[in-house]
Amino acid sequence: MSDIKQHWDNVYETKNDDEVSWYQENPTSSLNLITTINLSNKAEIIDVGGGNSNLTKELQKHGFVNLSVLDISNKVIEHTKTKLGENGKNIKWIVSDILDFTPKQQYVLWHDRATFHFLTRKSNIVKYVTIVGKVIKKNGYFVLATFSKSGPKKCSGLDIMQYDKEKLQELFGEQFTLIKSFEEVHRTPYNKEQNFIYNLFQKR
Repeated sequence: MSDIKQHWDNVYETKNDDEVSWYQENPTSSLNLITTINLSNKAEIIDVGGGNSNLTKELQKHGFVNLSVLDISNKVIEHTKTKLGENGKNIKWIVSDILDFTPKQQYVLWHDRATFHFLTRKSNIVKYVTIVGKVIKKNGYFVLATFSKSGPKKCSGLDIMQYDKEKLQELFGEQFTLIKSFEEVHRTPYNKEQNFIYNLFQKR
């Protein structure tokens, strides 16, 4: 087992949903971005690092039926499957490190809130950019939320990368057009503030 997988398995074994800083009961900003681009309810959507997120549950309420969730921790995948009950059976669950992800299909929409900023090595960042470019269909969408330049410098005991709109455009601009970008303060379950930057890209 890799050190990073062991780290996240331990986090999810020892903490409840509302005991991790990134947890949102209602993923409002992500949901608003996704529902305003008028996707077909059969559009292939993947939530990357979405182990304990409520996003897929909310997307199901909006009628989306082709949903996948990827997370490095099988512990959190099993937890969320149980939490969703019967609805969890209609989701494709993928246990993988994002850098090892070799998808068997392309997606109309890739959503990532708080996974990308954990990649701190340049080679891993480049690999992520390459994977996203291959996996998203032409004219498809990429929703990315990371810590902003005024956000935390660490999360869950790990170093992270902070981003602004210009840096993200530099990284993803070769294949994607930035449609919308805004900063938002996330209030953690224990009432601390974290600054995020949300971005909606479209693949050219």
